[in-house]
Amino acid sequence: MTRPGIADIDAMVFDLGNVVVEIDFDRVVTHWATSARCDPAQVRSRFSHDAPYQRHERDEIGTAEYFASLRAVLGIDLTDAQFLDGWAQVFVREIEPVVALLPRLATRVPLYVFSNTNRAHHEEFARRFAPALKPFSRVFVSHELGRRKPEREAFETIAREIGAPIHRILFLDDLEENVDGARAAGMHAVLVRSPEDVRAAASPWLE
Repeated sequence: MTRPGIADIDAMVFDLGNVVVEIDFDRVVTHWATSARCDPAQVRSRFSHDAPYQRHERDEIGTAEYFASLRAVLGIDLTDAQFLDGWAQVFVREIEPVVALLPRLATRVPLYVFSNTNRAHHEEFARRFAPALKPFSRVFVSHELGRRKPEREAFETIAREIGAPIHRILFLDDLEENVDGARAAGMHAVLVRSPEDVRAAASPWLE
């Protein structure tokens, strides 16, 4: 597949997790298991991005309701504060090779973030990674949109908000299902497995 160049693209949209910022849910479940004094493998085997998780990311249920669902599914009795402490552990660090590209890239093409996330995680990454996010014109988050990747409506909403034809947006994500969803909606999309994939996609604007 031929990757689009400068003449084909009006905006670039980046996923946040494992594209711009490293995330690791194993850190979350390990923290919860330690707090609950139980086997991390037990918690890990029961945790998933299930229906309540997805509803939480669309802001259809609040944090307290989501944590209540976790108590039942994971079989651990933590307070909301203990769940929240573990929840914040998902963020590891900036992906420096990508973050280093962003200021220069932003002078050549408008940059945006689109993240499937919830209110608590949004508040955490917006505070913790504010300098890294500065080159982005806007950060789109599923809990504000009421839609999440890979739903077609999510990508169509982003295109409308950006004000660009959907076929003139380049989207970068680390999950195949989201890349497939973006392509089905009409976007150009790149599967990101490493910072080199981001650099290759951005190379027309960096030469």
